[in-house]
Amino acid sequence: MPELPEVETVRAGLDRHVAGRTVRSVRVLRDYSVRRHVGGSVDLAARLEGRTLGAVVRRGKYLWVLLDDDEALTAHLGMSGQLLVHHASDAPDHRHLRVRLELTTPGEPDRVLDFVDQRTFGHLAVAELVPTPDGGPGGRGSDLPALPPAVAHIARDVLDPDLDRDAAVAAVRRRHSEIKRALLDQTLVSGIGNIYADEALWRARLHGARPTDRLRTAQVRAVLAACEDVMRAALRSGGTSFDALYVDVNGSSGYFDRELAVYGRAGLPCPRCGAPVRREPFMNRSSFSCSACQPRPRPVRRVHSKPCVP
Repeated sequence: MPELPEVETVRAGLDRHVAGRTVRSVRVLRDYSVRRHVGGSVDLAARLEGRTLGAVVRRGKYLWVLLDDDEALTAHLGMSGQLLVHHASDAPDHRHLRVRLELTTPGEPDRVLDFVDQRTFGHLAVAELVPTPDGGPGGRGSDLPALPPAVAHIARDVLDPDLDRDAAVAAVRRRHSEIKRALLDQTLVSGIGNIYADEALWRARLHGARPTDRLRTAQVRAVLAACEDVMRAALRSGGTSFDALYVDVNGSSGYFDRELAVYGRAGLPCPRCGAPVRREPFMNRSSFSCSACQPRPRPVRRVHSKPCVP
């Protein structure tokens, strides 16, 4: 599933290519891809046609395009969703095209914005905006203190200047969980998925199974700092693309996979110490870590008191 760097790359591309353009027409080729829109495909098309697209905003892995009247076109990419921009005159017939928006701007060639989704876990919808819980900007791309209701529970991410770091650290340490599970919890800090959690934990020299309530404040701060560092590095490379599903709005792949230290590198030497990278099962997926730099936590010893003898 795309994580923050991949979604931010898409957001920035959309902001360059579609913001300020007017929706001429909407074609929904698969109703399931607009299943979250109340009113269905006909209503979605009616509410978009003739409206001008504004700034493109992102919070965590969620995207939305501002419209007038305090509404937004929301987009969740799911596992394989793509938002692609083409000139209308040579727009390709994508095999998995689900929704197409024809866009126009006076004096410029028309363009299309295509929502392509092979596995159909993604979706589009038009929703009214609600105030942000903390009164700050909704997300990257706009100062408007509002966001779609479906995103209201999503925390700020490590690249968000409005993230309260002290509160995020305290929230992580209050959880009775493992640190990797906490990093993947989008209500604590958003945008982090399996790939970048493993990379950040490697940078922080912590195993993902370390209990959050036994970590020191400095250790949690180090993990969040490592998350920020790896996200910024991935953004410079356009994200991580293991196959053709993860591309920007022009169809180009990211290349951060060339810089991954542990993810997907089981059996290869750790770039830091040379010990073999290990692969362990994790939530129906896999975790990757260094067998030496990131020691597994020791089992917690529980002391059982003896029953009182009268």
